[in-house]
Amino acid sequence: MPDERPDILNVPDKAKTNLNIIAIVSKVADDNLTIVRSVSTGLAIVGIVILGRSIKLLTKFNAASEIPSRFIKRNVGLRGRVCSITDKGLEVEHIPIYVPVLSPLLMKYQAGAPLQVRLAGVELTPEGWDWLRRQLRPAETVWLKLIRKEGDSLDCFVSRGQGFLLGTSLNEQVLQQGLARSTPILGLDHRSRVYWRLHKRLLKAELKAERKGRGLWREDDLRERVSAVVRENIVVKGVKRLLSLISGTKEQ
Repeated sequence: MPDERPDILNVPDKAKTNLNIIAIVSKVADDNLTIVRSVSTGLAIVGIVILGRSIKLLTKFNAASEIPSRFIKRNVGLRGRVCSITDKGLEVEHIPIYVPVLSPLLMKYQAGAPLQVRLAGVELTPEGWDWLRRQLRPAETVWLKLIRKEGDSLDCFVSRGQGFLLGTSLNEQVLQQGLARSTPILGLDHRSRVYWRLHKRLLKAELKAERKGRGLWREDDLRERVSAVVRENIVVKGVKRLLSLISGTKEQ
């Protein structure tokens, strides 16, 4: 039976070159098998790390403690669904990024507890809470710009619609209505550009309410607050007592 193997003498020069390259690569791989295995292991580890980080983006967070610290430091935006509004803040169900096939598998092992969310840089009045309840409907989609986590609570800039960059946050809107006071944004470095950019937006919203005399800045309310401060002032009380003593002495 004739030998069916190709005659290497009849192989074209280009094919011979390709065979030589393959042979050289195979020999190098055989001679450095340990290095090749180490590189393969390293690439596998890198792949696992990248996959792990990606899965975090697909994970449904049910508590502030489950959110990675790097998400807070980078002020990552999370999408959520409003469950309710309590005296402590918003209860928001996190909606993770959806990836076909992988997301349904992960959802099987994830519970559905809501996140406890507070408006960062804002101190709401009772009227402010009422306004917030009227503005947000149950199951409405919101975006949370992460600022800080404290215990079981998250301090966030909360926006409706398509995201934080495309609209005015609820933090600013409640200030524009004069139904809250601006406060320092805890969790951010006061020297950072991010802090001053966000704080400037809050101050601008508060100034707008003051100029238009809304809510806390209504003229009647302002007069009442000034009068209350004057009445409670220690110096004023002392002067009143002194005048009472003087008038009593004169009558005697």
